[in-house]
Amino acid sequence: MVRICHIITDLDAGGAERALSTLISHLDPSCFRNEVISLIRPGVFGDDLRRAGIPVISLDLPRGRPTLSGFLKAVNYLRQSRPAILQTWLYHADLFGSFAHYFTPSARLLWNVRCSDIASLPESYQLRWVIGSLARLSRRPDAVIVNSKRGKLFHEKNGYRPRRWIEIPNGVDTQRFRPLPLQRDQLRSSMGIRAKGPVIGLVARYHPMKDHPTFLQAAAKFANDYPGACFVLCGTGCDGQNKNLNRWISQAGLSDHVTLLGTRTDMENIYPAFDLTTLCSAFGEGFPNVLTEAMACGVPCVATDVGACREILEEEWLVVQPRDPDALVRAWKSALAGPTEVLARKARTRACERYGIEQISKLYESLYLDVASRNGEVR
Repeated sequence: MVRICHIITDLDAGGAERALSTLISHLDPSCFRNEVISLIRPGVFGDDLRRAGIPVISLDLPRGRPTLSGFLKAVNYLRQSRPAILQTWLYHADLFGSFAHYFTPSARLLWNVRCSDIASLPESYQLRWVIGSLARLSRRPDAVIVNSKRGKLFHEKNGYRPRRWIEIPNGVDTQRFRPLPLQRDQLRSSMGIRAKGPVIGLVARYHPMKDHPTFLQAAAKFANDYPGACFVLCGTGCDGQNKNLNRWISQAGLSDHVTLLGTRTDMENIYPAFDLTTLCSAFGEGFPNVLTEAMACGVPCVATDVGACREILEEEWLVVQPRDPDALVRAWKSALAGPTEVLARKARTRACERYGIEQISKLYESLYLDVASRNGEVR
C-alpha cells in the first residue's frame, strides 16, 4: 500500500481542485491510500472527498499568508502519517510542501504544475516571486508533473530545471459527464433558458484571465444574426450580484440574451443544455477541464489558443486567437452550420478515448508506483 499525501491551496470550485478530486476517487484503493492537506479552509471538493472517506486536513491559513502554527501543524501531521509520496498541487502548495519536505525527507516529493502564463497580470507580483522561488527549488522534487506542453515551455522559460518532467493531461469522468439529448429541453427550462436559437455557454469564474468582455462582444455580434440566441455564463462571480458583469451585459444590449447561473456543482446537468461550449481565456490556462467535460457530454467546443486547447480540440478551425471577438463569431457560425450531430459524436469519442479518467489514473498509478519503489515502499 502506497500512502500519498496531497497538499493543495484549497478545495473550492476550480480546475486543479476538480482534477485532484477526480483522480483520487479513481486510484486503485487496494494499492493507494490518499489524504489531502488544504492550506486554507476546504470548499466543495473537500466535502466530496470526506464523503468518499478520504481524510482532509485543513490548516485554516489566511489566504496568501502562511503562519508558523499552520506550518508546524502540517509538519507534525506528515511526521505522524509518514507518506511515501508528498504530491503538491498549485504554486503556493508547491512552495509550502517543499519546505515541509525538509522535515519529512523520507517522502518522495512531486510537484503538479497546472497552468501556463498565469503570471501575466500586472498585479501578480507576489505570484511571480513565488514562481521565481520555485524555479530555484525545482531540482528538489523527484519530478514535476505538467498537464500541457505549453505549461512545460512556460516554466522552462521561467527557470524551472527539474530532474524529470512528466506530462499527464487531466482526466474526465465520462460516466458522470455524458450526453443527455432527451433531457435537453427539461434542463434548459430548469435554468430559465427559453432560447429559440443556439445556446452557447461560457463556464468560467469571473476573472480577467477568462476574458468575459471578449465573449460578450462576440455574443453581441452573433445575436445580430441569431436574435433567438442565448448565452449562459456559469462560474463563481457570474451572477446577479456582479455589477461589472451586469453593466457589460447591458451595454452590449444582451440583457434579454444572457442567463447567469453563478457557481454550480452539477455541471453534468449544465453542459448537455448547450449547443456549444466556449473557452474564451486570454492567458494562463493549462489543461481546461471545461473542454473535456463538455466534449464528454457530446457538446462541441470553440476555444482560444491558450494552454492545451489546440491539443484537446484537434480541429484547427475550432481554435481562435485570444481577444478576437470576430474570430469567435466566425468559429461559432462554422460549428453550427454543419451537421452538429457529427461534431457531437466526435467530441464525445475524443474525450473518452484520449482523456477518460480510467486511462489518466493509470498513468498516475504507474508514476506513483515507480516513485515509491525507490523508497522500498511497494510490497
